[in-house]
Amino acid sequence: MVQQLHVRQFLERRGCGTPITLIDVREHWETVVAPVPCEHLHMPMAQIADRLSELDPAKDTVVICHSGVRSLQVASFLEGRGFRSVYNLSGGIRAWSHEVDPTIPNY
Repeated sequence: MVQQLHVRQFLERRGCGTPITLIDVREHWETVVAPVPCEHLHMPMAQIADRLSELDPAKDTVVICHSGVRSLQVASFLEGRGFRSVYNLSGGIRAWSHEVDPTIPNY
């Protein structure tokens, strides 16, 4: 079962220097409307299988989308491909906007 990580937990881990790969699986238009305000990889959900070689399965990996539904599916897919430490960013960019940074538009 995929582990859940809340936005504040993600930011705390990242702030402590834990190497984390954040993957944004939203469509391009969504990233334009509400960009993730930190370093991340943009891989729309439909591209994940074709771009697995760009990811390190040994690294902590957090997946984000709009609300947490697509990212949960991708995180589950990655776990099935041998990724050892995968998390779904609970609530997605919408939770980030509500809980941390209200300047991120809600769509």
